[in-house]
Amino acid sequence: MSFIDHLEDLRWHVIRSVIAILIGAVVVFIYARDIVDKVLFAPADNSFVTYKWLCDLSHSLGLGNAICLAGVDAKFQSNTMTGQFISTFTIAFIGGFIVAFPYVFWEFWKFVRPALSQKELKKTRGVIFWVSLLFFTGVLFGYYILTPFMVNFYFSYTLSDKIVNLPNFSDYIENLIYTTVGIGVLFQMPLLVMVLARVGFITAKFLKKYRRHAFIIILIAAAIITPSTDPFSLTIVTIPLYLLFEASIIIASRINKRQAKEEKEWS
Repeated sequence: MSFIDHLEDLRWHVIRSVIAILIGAVVVFIYARDIVDKVLFAPADNSFVTYKWLCDLSHSLGLGNAICLAGVDAKFQSNTMTGQFISTFTIAFIGGFIVAFPYVFWEFWKFVRPALSQKELKKTRGVIFWVSLLFFTGVLFGYYILTPFMVNFYFSYTLSDKIVNLPNFSDYIENLIYTTVGIGVLFQMPLLVMVLARVGFITAKFLKKYRRHAFIIILIAAAIITPSTDPFSLTIVTIPLYLLFEASIIIASRINKRQAKEEKEWS
């Protein structure tokens, strides 16, 4: 295929991906009211399941109420005429992207796959499953763990008794997107490292050498993704991301050993 043919092929992959996202967005839009009340507002309600899990864990460890979160009874405002209307479309498109993510990646993979050899295709078998699994794991982590901590911290923080926390609905939605979709994207780190290691761009030795630098980069990424810079949110995001980095080192190490063995057998 010529360069123009490749661009034409890519265009159709993008179009099909956009259509899939739009279909998901339409479904989310139809059920927007229920999704807002039962899903998006759930972490901001004192009956959210995470608060119960943490309290049960605290009691089972004999810590009393040490790691219990009090929970909040949050209220939100919309101080612009079009605020709720625009937020509905934002929720629809982000929800559509989350729902259609496996298909969107599959379209991307269909575009890249012809450039791979049969040997490379065998090594990347199941990549759509693993990419989707890591993405949804990150989204669920952001929703069930990070968001309740974030909401609890900010609604509990009081500078003065004369100040009432009454955030904008659009601000809450924006923060929720960062702490779910953003974390889902960052959870792709092990697969990215696996690909780079297989093409010889990085090695386990390189990752170990710059482990401290990676920690700083992860900390910066966590600060960007989390809508706040409080120690709680940063710690909650940084720990799993750093564990994923350590898992990436293990993956790269195994790939390097396999490559060294194959080179030895070939020579």
